[in-house]
Amino acid sequence: MKKSKLWLISILLLLGGCVSEVSTLLDVGEGIGVPNGNKITVEGYIVGVPTAVDYVEQSNFSSDYALALADDPNESDVSNMIFVKLDSPYRSEFGLQTNPDKFGEVIRVDGTRDDYFNHEGVEAVTSITLETDSGDDGDSGDGGETIGDYYRSVEGLTGNALKEELHSIIDDHTELSYDQVWEALRHTDEDPTNSNHVLLLYTGDSISKYENGGLIDEWNREHVWAKSHGDFGTSMGAGTDIHHLRPTDVSVNSSRGNLDFDNGGNLHSEAPDTYYDSDSWEPRDEVKGDVARMIFYMAVRYEGDSGELDLEIADTVGTSGPYLGKLSTLKEWHESDPVDSFERNRNEIIFTDYQGNRNPFIDHPEYVEQIW
Repeated sequence: MKKSKLWLISILLLLGGCVSEVSTLLDVGEGIGVPNGNKITVEGYIVGVPTAVDYVEQSNFSSDYALALADDPNESDVSNMIFVKLDSPYRSEFGLQTNPDKFGEVIRVDGTRDDYFNHEGVEAVTSITLETDSGDDGDSGDGGETIGDYYRSVEGLTGNALKEELHSIIDDHTELSYDQVWEALRHTDEDPTNSNHVLLLYTGDSISKYENGGLIDEWNREHVWAKSHGDFGTSMGAGTDIHHLRPTDVSVNSSRGNLDFDNGGNLHSEAPDTYYDSDSWEPRDEVKGDVARMIFYMAVRYEGDSGELDLEIADTVGTSGPYLGKLSTLKEWHESDPVDSFERNRNEIIFTDYQGNRNPFIDHPEYVEQIW
């Protein structure tokens, strides 16, 4: 809590024994520090749906009954969140099961500071206001467009119509050269605990950003949608699209080659919990969903218009041409490994600093089932 506001509340407590109302607008960290029973106004990013004292759903939302707010749109530590109980008047407009596009938006809540699920919370809510211009809530830097605005044109669409409209939104991104990809990946895949390192996709190892190249134990640029599946190589466009390019160990990248994605096979000696055989590759559980959402992105971004490839996901392995599998397995992985803060942060960096487009399946995991 900021010292000035902490001092104010402390003085009031000393004078009156309790605080009936804290009229100052508080951020989430400050709101957490206010004693129970006080009326407060708190503002923060919607970061999920609390379902227990120590668990917040950040995708595949199961209810409209509560929200978790945080000061950081990429927050995943529940201790840095405040829970907001949604009574019936607010559920249809702000509940994430009904309105998943509200995820990442900034709201201002008036209510009473009271624990929810035995966690710091706000109940007896009297108003909720959407603050679309209150800070950097996923804007594009050109007038405060929010994530919700970015996908506004797809509202009510499903199936091929949804896929086509998403394509029109994310199409025509700013293209990088293959050399520029090195520096971009140093930024997008930076280890959150060590700014001098990147995290490798398949092994999970953290190594120096500059140990890159083609030698053993260095990292190189893995095309998650294997570049031979469409024969796009490293050309600008699909070959340099960093939404599906990730740092990986050189020899592990070589082992993966152009294999489809599916379960099973032999344990890889260098990549923990990774299995492969003659026609498929199964990454560790922690990145299964990441892989799936990258593949879904590629199948929507590249639809064959403007002379580009038409990439499609097949429900088989052993694919060739502009196809990659296996759809049913990728859908399972998408469900079993939900979107996390690392993916959301990566998506934001790519959008803001490099390509100007987003991966819709990170922002809206529900689109997968609505299309496939």
